Amino acid sequence: MTATIDFDPLLIQKYNQPVPRYTSYPTVPFWKDEMDTERWKQQFTQQFTAQNAVSGISVYVHLPFCESLCTYCGCNKKITNNHSVEEDYLQAIEKEWKLYRKLMGQTPVLREIHLGGGTPTFFSPLNLKRLMTILTKNSIVHPYYEFSIEGHPNNTTPKHLETLYNLGFRRISYGVQDLDPKVQHVINRIQPFENVQQATESARAAGFTSVNFDLIYGLPLQTLQSIEDTINQVITLKPERIAFYSYAHVPWTSKGQRLFNENDLPAAADKLQLYLKGKEMLLANGYYDIGMDHFALPQDELYIAKQNGKLHRNFMGYTTQNSGMLIGLGVSAISDLGNAFAQNDKTLHNYYALVHEGKLPIKRGFFLNEEDLAFRQYIKDISCKGHTVFNPVHLPLLQKYSFPALAQPVADGLVEFDNNQLRLTETGHNFIRNICSAFDLYLQRNTNQPYQQAFSKAI
Repeated sequence: MTATIDFDPLLIQKYNQPVPRYTSYPTVPFWKDEMDTERWKQQFTQQFTAQNAVSGISVYVHLPFCESLCTYCGCNKKITNNHSVEEDYLQAIEKEWKLYRKLMGQTPVLREIHLGGGTPTFFSPLNLKRLMTILTKNSIVHPYYEFSIEGHPNNTTPKHLETLYNLGFRRISYGVQDLDPKVQHVINRIQPFENVQQATESARAAGFTSVNFDLIYGLPLQTLQSIEDTINQVITLKPERIAFYSYAHVPWTSKGQRLFNENDLPAAADKLQLYLKGKEMLLANGYYDIGMDHFALPQDELYIAKQNGKLHRNFMGYTTQNSGMLIGLGVSAISDLGNAFAQNDKTLHNYYALVHEGKLPIKRGFFLNEEDLAFRQYIKDISCKGHTVFNPVHLPLLQKYSFPALAQPVADGLVEFDNNQLRLTETGHNFIRNICSAFDLYLQRNTNQPYQQAFSKAI
């Protein structure tokens, strides 16, 4: 797929509907609030035995602490300046990891580790080293492993980076969001360009080979000029990857978003222009559209994986690693066995209580049936490869639910399909989420249900 800036704003406006990001299928709103923990343990052991020796496993650790509240943030976080919380949290992570180790029956092969948050660099370099020791002790690190971390430009120190590099980390993602002082003030995320520049240069000096910037459009007080100024500054640093996300205003679930005036949010038409301007600038400056808000330079492994058909997608977004199993550790973390999902309790108090009782801190989840597995694969193929091949046994379902939902995208030149396969067009790559939704049978069977509060809009 080649870079292009030839996209129709009216078409984008037409498909700007609430749709999932498809980091899972079925998506989280359709999961069950109660989980059969014993069944989860049995399936975990079965899947681990099948996957570990073949491809290894992925581990995600949620580190929820932040020193200050960013009012735009929808993540599960705990605001504190008390760094003594690091000790209690690491003890809980160790206990949870040991609960999973007991179920494994063999030495885990670690293919991928990602530290997210919250602010992972809230933790001291020493404690991050301790965390990695907990995970890697008596484990095998896969020869093609990938370790990555999310960092805050204001508190990611050279010591953090040196320690992480020595532990095997080569990828870091910085939450930049926006570089306009007015926008930073209203979202309570004050980080001058100089801080971002220093953090980026320090990461590269330490040996990191891939730096990602998270940018958000649609924030309060953003203008066409401010987004242009932000991206012009970002481009001077040439991060290997950029995630250009739409701000999702969901104050009913993220109370911090009530702290600014909703009148300061860009109108829908203005937000669309912010997206178009940002995307145009990224493509014009050497970045390639990977899909679903992600951009990468051609030398980055993410772009190479896209070109080679090796791209994978999980709760961490797009990744080059396809381990088949993701273990989520920490408060609110999500695990994916391939045929089942589980999410940990979202409250720190309950999470601590469960792990200290020797119980997996699972709160909700979903066990997939054969239909779920098949349509999950269709969605994954479309989001990662841009095409998929249908199993003839699913034709009745496809003809009843999916093909009718594709009628308009076909008319608009977004997709081509027949009874055997589907392929996105060049234009269709801008609308991956919309095309995937045609294969979301939970949505298609419930078309009369409103999902404005469950999913963010495509743009």
